Amino acid sequence: MSALIPFDLETERLRIRPFVLEDLDAIAPILDEGFGHSPLDERRQWLEWSLRNYAALAQMYQPPYGDYAIVLKGDNLLIGAVGYVPSYGPFGKLPYFRARSTEPVSELFTPEMGLFWAVGGAYRGQGYASEAAGALIRHAFEAMSLKRIVATTEYNNAASIAVMRRVGMIIERNPDPAPPWFQIVGILENPALRG
Repeated sequence: MSALIPFDLETERLRIRPFVLEDLDAIAPILDEGFGHSPLDERRQWLEWSLRNYAALAQMYQPPYGDYAIVLKGDNLLIGAVGYVPSYGPFGKLPYFRARSTEPVSELFTPEMGLFWAVGGAYRGQGYASEAAGALIRHAFEAMSLKRIVATTEYNNAASIAVMRRVGMIIERNPDPAPPWFQIVGILENPALRG
């Protein structure tokens, strides 16, 4: 059960922790930069929902889906967000999944556990996204016994594709133009499956 409660992870340079209400002013511009502008009140609602989400998912013994703060250990500066999300798409049409399935190729959507990251512009290009993503991957595989994890991005998001490669993901390209959120898919199996 400890894998299902909000976690606090540390890497060499980072701390990954649950958000707190006091993080609003630091995370709002990072999210605006990464995902487009939203009014501060909407960002506040998202943050309040995130805090409720930690407790609700733990009470229901569900995976710790949601956003977590990426903080520099040295000065406690919040530089981004990372987290687990439900990832929903036509995974069966990707070569990785086709090669491992006995079922016919399907356009039907299936769920996978996804990983995401967003780092403020001033902190990009320094390996922080890869370090944070790597910490969540280790947590998913070691503490949660997850079989595999995925990440998605747009065709032209070279930075996110580079992060996927750095954490060891297989990169697949959706052969079809739809759905729009399912363009590039990174896939990583639990190393325990290779043994």
